[in-house]
Amino acid sequence: MNMRMNLKNKIWLALFACVMPFVAQPVFAQGAVEEKWKWLTFLVFGAIICLTMYVTYVAAKRVKTVSDFYAAGGGVSGLQNGWAIAGDYLSAASFLGIAGLISLYGYDGFMYSVGWLVAYITVLLVIAEPCRNIGKYTLSDILAYRNDPKKSRIVGAISTITVSTFYLTAQMVGAGVLIKTLIGIDYEISVICVGILMLMYVLFGGMVATTWVQIIKAILLVCASIVMVIMVWSQYGFLGDFLNNVVGDAKVQARVATLIGDKAKNLSPEQLGQIFLEPGLFLKVPLDQISLGMALVFGTAGMPHILMRFFTVPTAQAARKSVNWAMAIIGGFYVLTLFLGMGSAMKVGPAVIAGIDAGGNMANPLLAQALGGGPDALMGNLMMAFVSAVAFATIVAVVAGLVLAAASAMAHDLYVGVIREEHVTQAEQVRAARVATILVGAMAIVIGISAKGQNVAHLVALAFAVASSANFPCVLMTLFWKRCNTGGIVLGMIVGTVTAIGLVMVSPNLTYPMAVKAAQEKIIKASDEKLVKLNADLAAATAPAPVPAAPSDPAAAAAAPVATVAAAPTPIIDVNKTKAEIAKAEKAKKGAQDKIASFGNDTTSIMGLEKPWFELRNPGLYSIPLGFLAVILGSLLYKDKRAEDMWDELYVRQNTGILAAKAVAH
Repeated sequence: MNMRMNLKNKIWLALFACVMPFVAQPVFAQGAVEEKWKWLTFLVFGAIICLTMYVTYVAAKRVKTVSDFYAAGGGVSGLQNGWAIAGDYLSAASFLGIAGLISLYGYDGFMYSVGWLVAYITVLLVIAEPCRNIGKYTLSDILAYRNDPKKSRIVGAISTITVSTFYLTAQMVGAGVLIKTLIGIDYEISVICVGILMLMYVLFGGMVATTWVQIIKAILLVCASIVMVIMVWSQYGFLGDFLNNVVGDAKVQARVATLIGDKAKNLSPEQLGQIFLEPGLFLKVPLDQISLGMALVFGTAGMPHILMRFFTVPTAQAARKSVNWAMAIIGGFYVLTLFLGMGSAMKVGPAVIAGIDAGGNMANPLLAQALGGGPDALMGNLMMAFVSAVAFATIVAVVAGLVLAAASAMAHDLYVGVIREEHVTQAEQVRAARVATILVGAMAIVIGISAKGQNVAHLVALAFAVASSANFPCVLMTLFWKRCNTGGIVLGMIVGTVTAIGLVMVSPNLTYPMAVKAAQEKIIKASDEKLVKLNADLAAATAPAPVPAAPSDPAAAAAAPVATVAAAPTPIIDVNKTKAEIAKAEKAKKGAQDKIASFGNDTTSIMGLEKPWFELRNPGLYSIPLGFLAVILGSLLYKDKRAEDMWDELYVRQNTGILAAKAVAH
């Protein structure tokens, strides 16, 4: 009884620590939500946080063994695991990022949805059942089954920690930016709140709590998206009518004109709108689209936190069933992103979306606000708060899964498997897992705060590049190629990881000061030209009208009214609108000047390059084949009798599941 009370007290104390920063007034800055509506945002956020913390409290009582902590005791059903996989996979990049890209770039943004959906066909046909049959908890368990246990666990753990860290940092920065943009809470406080919540889920509830938090998040995410899409359809029509409205929307046409520059002068408004539905506005190089697709499809099958989910179900049949459910849920959601993104472009406008966040990540919350009646309406702010809270829960749930994957690599693979050589008790393994969780969680918070203001888009590319170039080739070859052995696994992991990271670090994903300065100079020049015209218009509109002299000749006086009627009408200028345009142009100019000043005398990227050496944003087209080649060469050049002797057992077990329930350690 005392243990239960202590656990309960610890959880509520941690919850109090999470909630306190939200009510601490000094940390407020100016957010997207007006001051009078912040109470509503806090209420919705608090409700979802309390719900997930209650789930953690209930789950914590079920975590007694190492299997409970890492794999929920293998007691998750196929349907539940399908929802949990969807919750694990539908990250902030899916809910916020893809909708934002579609709202800003149209068709090209939707390619991310297609790539991530197709990825699960690979997972279903190739990965799910064999991994469930031969593994225990982690990626390294799969690799170590027939290969040298120590060497396989070391390279597998390093890869898992690398991928999880890259992806984790991007999620933490995304959480900080989301909360700061939405309600003005300081970035550092936001990151700490996410870190504490994530630690609570994993530390006390392990995979049980993480699974149920992901299920809840996925259900909320899908329901919110369905409601928003139905409201968008009610205004813009369904399918054909919807796309026709996209083509004819003035805000969309203006966005395309901005993106293509001088080419827009020779195109009609309808042609501009049609370009929004065609490729090339964002992914301008065809090879980049192919490379991106390869990384998304194969990277998903190599993501450590996704692979871990197949060890939570009791049978291989349940693993297949969970992937089927995940494909249906994820596929349905990704179809909805098309309507959410393009609905945002029409209802809110790309200019407004990009004005609040250059990456478009606030497209969905802003669409929810607009559908509910706008920034001054109760329903508008309630919908925005709910969608933003779901996005926040999305980030926390994904971070929890990533932390669990990284902690398992440190505790289960390195400490238990390599250092202690499996000579540990259940209690020691659980304790090691929780210590590793605290270490990874603290690292995530520190890195998230350190990355403030940094462009972390390349970290997502890095995560998928390493997963597709190192993890996937090694897992696939050890499962299906008899000659694969320890030499191939080690060399494949090293070559795939180094190649992927190296190519990303010299690609356009990084920031190149000279290119940024050149782009900002163009903005300053365009703003100056616009200001000259606007100031001239304003001066003309506010200048006193000249008083015509009275004609001295009676005949001229009689003709004067006729002359007045015949004269061309003076254009009417909206003074308030012109002043607003001037303020907007001055703000754009000031922002460009500040951007240039922020680089100081820097002329090169962090790699010392003035421009990208590798032109593709994603290296998958080159790094994935190199990863496979390294596995093949390493296996052919290295002799490993154990790998050959274990092949028959692995082949039978991965196809039949015999002894899978016991997860025999080799």
